[in-house]
Amino acid sequence: MRHIVGGSIVAAFLGAVLPGCGTAPDNPSFALSALDARKALREMRESPRPLGRPVVVVHGLGPPVGSWVLVHQLKALTRDDRVVSADYDCLASFEASRRRVVDEVERRFPGDDPACTREVDVVAVSMGGVLARYAAAPPAGAPGKRLKIARLFTISSPHRGAEMASLPALLGDVQVGLRHDSPFLRELSRREATAPAYEIVPYARLGDRVVGVENAAPEGRTPLWLPNLPLEAAHLAAFSDPRIVADIARRLRGEAPYATEPWQPLPKG
Repeated sequence: MRHIVGGSIVAAFLGAVLPGCGTAPDNPSFALSALDARKALREMRESPRPLGRPVVVVHGLGPPVGSWVLVHQLKALTRDDRVVSADYDCLASFEASRRRVVDEVERRFPGDDPACTREVDVVAVSMGGVLARYAAAPPAGAPGKRLKIARLFTISSPHRGAEMASLPALLGDVQVGLRHDSPFLRELSRREATAPAYEIVPYARLGDRVVGVENAAPEGRTPLWLPNLPLEAAHLAAFSDPRIVADIARRLRGEAPYATEPWQPLPKG
């Protein structure tokens, strides 16, 4: 029932987040067209490469459509069965969702370390990126395992909060926690300061008015941004963007990514 409610609320945002055309300008540090990305994905499917470690896909708000799609794609690109999804109730508390994700990873890839799970790469959609960070941070209070992340790839995740979280809190505490500079986000940063660091690669598309492209990377960072594709919702369809999927896949396969450093700052205006 909660998934239905969450999906209905997300659907209500569509009028505000569906652009009529692609969003300029192009990013010179991520100069990959959608056409070339689709060609690259076909070539990767024909020449799969196995993973260096398991990959866990974490979905965002609403039904886990994004994680289903990404698991299918990444399995096809690697022919590796160690690509799994970690589902959770997106309207439950962050603490309950954290435990669900950690328990699911532990069930799929059991480990002997009492403090953390097996090391994994994580691909996270929207709110899933914040949840993955929370699962990787030391748990408060009672001892328990945390998620051991090697690399976290986030797609349109509200690392600094979400623009639409400032609307009336129809989604309760989860929505309040995703407001800019919320007590939850401040507590998350505090916990992360005492935990081992890991690589975060944040992706975003211009025109995202759900999260706000400037919020799609942790403090002090710039997201790997791309212009939106024509007639697509900049936020809701970002998980299926072939340019983002191709860049993530190259990294997971141990190949040079398409995005090059230094990353281009966000365009002004």
